[in-house]
Amino acid sequence: MIQFDNVSKQYRDGTKAVDSINLHIKEGEFFVIIGPSGSGKTTILKMINRLIPLTSGTISIDDKRISDYDIHELRWNIGYVLQQIALFPHMTIGENIAIVPELKNWEQVKIKERIDELLEMVGLEPDIYRSRKPHELSGGQQQRVGVTRALAANPPIILMDEPFSALDPISREKLQDDLISLQKKIKKTIVFVTHDMKEALKLGDRICVMKDGEVVQIGTPEELLAHPENKFVRQFVGEEQGPYIERFSLHDILLPISETEESMAVLPASATLEETLSLLAANNELAVEEDGEIIGLVNRQAVIRKLAGSMQGEVKS
Repeated sequence: MIQFDNVSKQYRDGTKAVDSINLHIKEGEFFVIIGPSGSGKTTILKMINRLIPLTSGTISIDDKRISDYDIHELRWNIGYVLQQIALFPHMTIGENIAIVPELKNWEQVKIKERIDELLEMVGLEPDIYRSRKPHELSGGQQQRVGVTRALAANPPIILMDEPFSALDPISREKLQDDLISLQKKIKKTIVFVTHDMKEALKLGDRICVMKDGEVVQIGTPEELLAHPENKFVRQFVGEEQGPYIERFSLHDILLPISETEESMAVLPASATLEETLSLLAANNELAVEEDGEIIGLVNRQAVIRKLAGSMQGEVKS
């Protein structure tokens, strides 16, 4: 879907923001880029839609170099959600969402239907919110509108640059959960930049860890947790997980039994974290067995949520 081949970005003062990176972001993947300030993560994002020109290498979308696309066509087919929500204050919510469809000359009936469809999708009642102005909404509601505006013309790619970092913790957690549910429905290719490893682990199908303009490690949340490439990744993921990993117990994350198919993989309740992550890499859900009986289920989300929570002292005894 999106391919980076030996891409670098160097500024006139000699600063190298991105240094010879190679990435392949798959279609329909939730791909998270994470790293400390100055690591190059936002530069990567902005090079995809040509907000920042690359210095060398090539970026391709669907095997076509981005430089070969008409700039307007390229950006119309890429939704963009910023940390600074940037809704037009003098326009209604409906008018904000309609901007790109109107530029693409959609019929007004179709635009109205799309506005209502998207507002419902993010939990905002169209009859209530369609005609409101941005200042009448909370920060979390405004950011929901920012997401709908990015989705308005149904682009295949969505870029998200730390979209939730300015929100309070409760709003942020809720929007993360909503984004996970939304992605299951829309199945877009999402490239998401964050500096928060907890957020990255919760959202990402794969995570790219950046440092000083270079890719340090790319892997699934399970791979980064179980097999960090080096000390930098280990520290970034959170060395404080050590005590939790040692006392990891499947009993803490068991999900209720609904139905277990005969083909479902079975995990002993005594399994270690590494054994659990290894089996979950090939299975969406596992049955947990103890003393010859199935006592519950476990899935990737339950493990990652528990591990992510342990990073910020949220594990409850």
